[in-house]
Amino acid sequence: MSDPAATLVARLLTHRAVPRDDALARRALSDDVFRADLDARLAAVGLTLLENPYADHLAVGLRREVEDAVFGGMAHWLSNNLGLPRDGIALLVVLWALLILPKRERQIARQSLADPPQGDMFGAEKPLPRGEEVAAGLPEVTLVAEFGARLGGKTRINFNLGMLARAGFIDRRNKLVHEGPLLDLAFDYQTMAPRIIEGALAELLAPDAARTDVGSADDVTDDDERSGDPF
Repeated sequence: MSDPAATLVARLLTHRAVPRDDALARRALSDDVFRADLDARLAAVGLTLLENPYADHLAVGLRREVEDAVFGGMAHWLSNNLGLPRDGIALLVVLWALLILPKRERQIARQSLADPPQGDMFGAEKPLPRGEEVAAGLPEVTLVAEFGARLGGKTRINFNLGMLARAGFIDRRNKLVHEGPLLDLAFDYQTMAPRIIEGALAELLAPDAARTDVGSADDVTDDDERSGDPF
């Protein structure tokens, strides 16, 4: 195709995410004219480009002004939740907090996992570290041990990890959970980070929280599998 903007839009829609080091993705991030054309084409169909300097991929999402028109009539299946049940959404938020927040702190400090935890007066001049250089995998056994009681136990966590992996939020390799191409784009960092840091998950993770909030595998109904609260 001789239309680069159309090619990039088609790839974003087909693959859901495009690496930021891709030639067309780099052009979208550095060429103002190309970016304006790309934004106009996406806006014409109610979409917007999802990207941030710390994410390794670009993706597309719905524009705010069309969300009600798109989702308002769907009573049985809220597709903005990708069909995730409530405990699946809770697990997604937990994984975002455990994988993205530490990664972002290292990126802002220009520190890799191998760097000693000390100040670096020249840190701001270093290239922004990316990928596994700053993002460690989370052992699934640790996830189950620490959050299983609040997120439905091992069976439910494994089930929801599979759903999150198929949706592109995470990668599962060698019993480790890694950031997927969409995880860093799933939430607005400026909105979510303060809520997480200031204790948004306290009710879910508190020792005396009611364990019936997320239910066991036997408690989940067909309606729960198809719907959940919007992000």
